[in-house]
Amino acid sequence: MSVASMTGFARSEGHADGLGWVWEIKSVNSKSLDLRCRLPAGYDVLEPKLRAALANRLKRGAINVSLTVTKSANSVPLRVNRAALAEIMALAKELAQETGAAPPRIDGLLALKGVLESSDEVADSPADEQRQAAMQRDFDAALEALAAMRQAEGKRLVPVLEARLAEITALAGAAERTAAAQPAAAKARLKEQVAALLEAVPALPEERLTQEAALIVARGDVREELDRLAAHVDATRGLLKEGGAIGRRLDFLCQEFNREANTLASKSPDLELTRIALGLKAAIEQLREQVQNIE
Repeated sequence: MSVASMTGFARSEGHADGLGWVWEIKSVNSKSLDLRCRLPAGYDVLEPKLRAALANRLKRGAINVSLTVTKSANSVPLRVNRAALAEIMALAKELAQETGAAPPRIDGLLALKGVLESSDEVADSPADEQRQAAMQRDFDAALEALAAMRQAEGKRLVPVLEARLAEITALAGAAERTAAAQPAAAKARLKEQVAALLEAVPALPEERLTQEAALIVARGDVREELDRLAAHVDATRGLLKEGGAIGRRLDFLCQEFNREANTLASKSPDLELTRIALGLKAAIEQLREQVQNIE
């Protein structure tokens, strides 16, 4: 499975029986799958199928679906609802006999609601079912186009993520080399401090000095943090190879990356290691920003 982004856009259109329609699907980042459908009145029956198709194809993202339907006045045939017209005529005849009023004009009858209607207003007609099926096919085409765009965007993101991982690995290597040189530097500083301390307090026990030296070395040991950073890099690369819906796990790894960088910075006994730790935090933040877009 390949890595997919959560951003994308797709559009499809079709027409049948004097109606034209346009589907638009937009997708942006989200912590979960958030589906929103905006359909014209009378087309709500399509929504359950749309939601099922979206949930089956996509795992994360804020998805907005809109359907626009347009009617061609020249191509929509009109029909007379003869049952309604007959009922109105019977009532008109009855009232005319009672009141002596003139019979209604044909233009007045046709203007009454329910007498003249377009063929697409007939409920549950075979043509309506066929039209809905055609609309569903066009929606499916738009959904496939959206998924393809998200896959293409995800493919472009992978080299960016790999570059950030390479930067983190390089900075961790620099931190390891810097840390390797620290014991000698720490020993020299400790000798100077001990000499100054003994001048001030000659009776200070040697055992106490040994304890203080051990504490200084332990506080500055960053090997554990560097080992965990390397493990997180390997885990991230493993997820990128695995593909699929890996965004949540990548986001968790970014939190772990940041935790180790913060600990490294807090343990740093000199300016060079502090500078490297800050560089690590910047690279990890750039990695996290890109990960936010992964499905």
